[in-house]
Amino acid sequence: MQIVISDSKTGKAYKVEGKDTEANALFIGKRIGEVVDADILGLGGYALEITGGSDKQGMPMRKDVAGTARKRILITDPPGYQLKERGKRRRKSVRGNEISTELSQINVVVKEYGKKPIGELLVKAEEA
Repeated sequence: MQIVISDSKTGKAYKVEGKDTEANALFIGKRIGEVVDADILGLGGYALEITGGSDKQGMPMRKDVAGTARKRILITDPPGYQLKERGKRRRKSVRGNEISTELSQINVVVKEYGKKPIGELLVKAEEA
């Protein structure tokens, strides 16, 4: 499972390949908007807020759809549908707001920063 960590201070995003056991312990059962502690990923002192994700077929998660299942809903705005004409609606498949093992990517934003810069911690983890 890939974890994309966005740092709003620097404007950079970091991709971390989370092992299944790490990802299960940290993210499974959590919902969009919840804040998790990033110690398991090697980011001591950092807190991450879950902002979304997508499953193995590319279906995006939506905050307003409950559960983990994929559902076909009538939508007018992103995520899941890019509006081309004002007032148009489409029935599209989206994923619910709860994280499950069927997801391939999780998007998170840094909410609380640790002592060391995040780029330094993640580069060391990749080299080791």
